[in-house]
Amino acid sequence: MAKSEFWKKHENLYFAVTNGKVIFGLIVFMSILALAIFGPMFAKYDYDEFAGPGYMPPSKEFWFGTTLMGKDVFTRVVFGLRSTFLVGFVGGTIATFVGLIIGFLAGYYSGKLADETLMMITNIFLVIPTLALLIILSAYLPYRGILSQSVIIGLTAWTWTARAVRSQTLSLKNQEFVNLSRISAAPVTKIIAEDIAANMFSYVFMVYIIQFTGTILAAVSLEFLGLGPTQGISLGLVMQNAVNWNAIQLGLWWWAIIPGLLLTILIVSLYFINTGLDEVFNPRLREM
Repeated sequence: MAKSEFWKKHENLYFAVTNGKVIFGLIVFMSILALAIFGPMFAKYDYDEFAGPGYMPPSKEFWFGTTLMGKDVFTRVVFGLRSTFLVGFVGGTIATFVGLIIGFLAGYYSGKLADETLMMITNIFLVIPTLALLIILSAYLPYRGILSQSVIIGLTAWTWTARAVRSQTLSLKNQEFVNLSRISAAPVTKIIAEDIAANMFSYVFMVYIIQFTGTILAAVSLEFLGLGPTQGISLGLVMQNAVNWNAIQLGLWWWAIIPGLLLTILIVSLYFINTGLDEVFNPRLREM
């Protein structure tokens, strides 16, 4: 069937809505997001409230079972999903934004003092073990909330984005349309936004997906080490509590397996979206 005029003008959109990996990833991702948004509406208890007898397996009364202390796992999971998405959104946005600003400026002013200074800062952050830095920062905070955790992770996860964006900017800054804007005395911010960033939209979008995934995994790593939020709940904290109370050894598999499975499915869905978009934006990878 021949493409309509609309799809010919929006070729990338056409390949996106016909790419199996993108469609599958989006369906799974949106399903988990819907669970995070609407799931708490169906929860009968608060996430830290005593719900009934402990050691109860999944049933009509307790959909995901109960913990050893009688807390409802479904309630803890759906509220934890909200926090996990918040970490990914806030941390991923901060890491992407900081990386883009530094990458664009360093690439545009390549070879100058601004480039050398920004890259020196980036390299310093690169050689510092990120997890070790996160552990130190988290350990010395008297209060750790979901939001503060997201900000800390975001401010330590931007380095590879900055280097990657700088490399892409270097390949675009000497293009004719950029030189034309430069000759016409257009402001640097306008050149970067309209000529360079606009031509890297697909790349930036994929970078954000990777940062979203990375911040979630970084948060789970901290939570497993006991350095998660001191208030609130997340999927990582649910799993960490299950490990601390030997849930698997005691036969409470639902306490550890269900949140872990949901987290895995979420990460896999983002992987499918990212690889599918890579095929969409890279014609050489498209399936003919």
